[in-house]
Amino acid sequence: MAKVNPGEFFRQVRAETAKVVWPSRKETVTTAIMVIIMTALLGIFFFGVDSAFSAIVKALLGLLS
Repeated sequence: MAKVNPGEFFRQVRAETAKVVWPSRKETVTTAIMVIIMTALLGIFFFGVDSAFSAIVKALLGLLS
């Protein structure tokens, strides 16, 4: 691999960054809202599953006493 001086490296980085297609503000906000909604739904789901398993374990332990 050829050695590149720092100036050339930063020129290459700038050239590659210019090729990136950045999302619009609307796309970013929409994606953020979807992430928040999915996180909330998954949190509620796992809370329900955890509560159900907790109730099952407590019921099974109650049978032993």
